[in-house]
Amino acid sequence: MSTQPLSPETRALLSRISTATLTSQLMARGLRNTFMHKVYRLTTGGPSMVGEAFTLRYIPAREDIDVSAVFENREHPQRKAVETIPAGHVLVIDCRQDARAAGAGSILVSRTMMRGAAGVVTDGGLRDSPTIEALDYPVYCAGRAAPTNLTRHHAVDVNVPIGCGDVPVYPGDIIVGDREGVVVIPRHLADEVARQGTEQTLMEDFVIERVLAGQSTYGLYPPNEESLAAFEKWKKGR
Repeated sequence: MSTQPLSPETRALLSRISTATLTSQLMARGLRNTFMHKVYRLTTGGPSMVGEAFTLRYIPAREDIDVSAVFENREHPQRKAVETIPAGHVLVIDCRQDARAAGAGSILVSRTMMRGAAGVVTDGGLRDSPTIEALDYPVYCAGRAAPTNLTRHHAVDVNVPIGCGDVPVYPGDIIVGDREGVVVIPRHLADEVARQGTEQTLMEDFVIERVLAGQSTYGLYPPNEESLAAFEKWKKGR
């Protein structure tokens, strides 16, 4: 499994490819469970999200352990994740698809933004959601939740394999988010998927242009030889 940092070229390409196209590219490689279930964009501002996964794992809370005093410990996994996430990475929080409490709030989300993170994703809730919503920063969650994480979640691990939105996420996987949602790309496939996804995006732009001009999808989507030749000519004229 590759641990090489994501190149600026691949990062830029992935930022311009839709999650729909990326899931198609991954399906062609045998990967069908890559799009996070019931995880939605909260913020309206900010760019598309691209970055390496930096993970935080929660298990169910227990009342005798999960008390407010735990946050005084600088090694508390939630606080440690926020204070150690590398620039350009995405904080991915495993809340076991339980949105009844917040996996984080506006202060911690803002801290990741100021550390240069590429975004935050959780399959749980986020508190202070109106404040987060106004940030010029990619943030995704399963819902809005005022209760603190301690009411439902116990933070146990940082940067270990997790599940988020019913998708496996390994540290260093590439996380891409757009207005549709979030997709997980195994790191060793990211460069290839970025290149071929860019070509697919061009082809889809060509197809949409032709469809809006009145052409039938027969022979166009998927393309026959005539359409492929027209596509190559179209690319040269761009």
